[in-house]
Amino acid sequence: MSFQERKKKILTALQESESLTVFELAEILEVSPATIRRDLHDIAEEGLLVRTHGGAMKMENPVITGFSEKSGVNNAKKETIAQQAAALVQDGDVIFLDCGSTVFGMCRFLKKKNIKVITNSLPILAELIDAPGIGINLIGGELNKSRKAVHGDKAVQHINGYHAHKAFIGVDGISAENGLTAHSEHESTITSAFIANAAEVFLLCDSSKISKDSYVKFAGLSEITRLITDSGLGDDYRQKLESKGLPVTIAQ
Repeated sequence: MSFQERKKKILTALQESESLTVFELAEILEVSPATIRRDLHDIAEEGLLVRTHGGAMKMENPVITGFSEKSGVNNAKKETIAQQAAALVQDGDVIFLDCGSTVFGMCRFLKKKNIKVITNSLPILAELIDAPGIGINLIGGELNKSRKAVHGDKAVQHINGYHAHKAFIGVDGISAENGLTAHSEHESTITSAFIANAAEVFLLCDSSKISKDSYVKFAGLSEITRLITDSGLGDDYRQKLESKGLPVTIAQ
């Protein structure tokens, strides 16, 4: 049985049972527990299930993992957030831009600035490569074709060799209780490196991801300079985030 066949059966079983142990899945699929553990790790990396101690549970809202699919979701909100974020960039700035679709939306508002951009995103590279005032430092490492972005240990080492005035990052989930979370360890390590090497960190996140937790916890609210989101964020939760020390801007 191929991985894709096992993956389909695992996700179907989880939809029916909500959560299952490694041994229960091994019995259902008639494969070894070691095979199930590897499969669960790989499927969780795709954001399609949640790993638990000894097994897995179904993902209530499965993540859209590809850049092309992500870029088509909540476009109007993302553009407003991106424009607000781009206004924070000044000539002479060195900035980190991650591979998120909302961060990508900043490009059209940056093209006339004189700045240095450090990024792991191929769409950002393609969008800004002809902007005369923008220098581009493309992070090296292993290419994730679906995300159209570079990840891995070499990429983190590359980022650690630089310092930026500002970092603009996305996230899969953020909550007052658990801070920033991601569906993938690959993306969380890149984002953590951006955070560690920037003087200011701006989180660009539409309201649908707020008060939601994902698989990998990787940063606390105190590590973020400001959250920029849309008017869909309720006043109560905004106050909850701000009471934890995270300033919030509602993009207009």
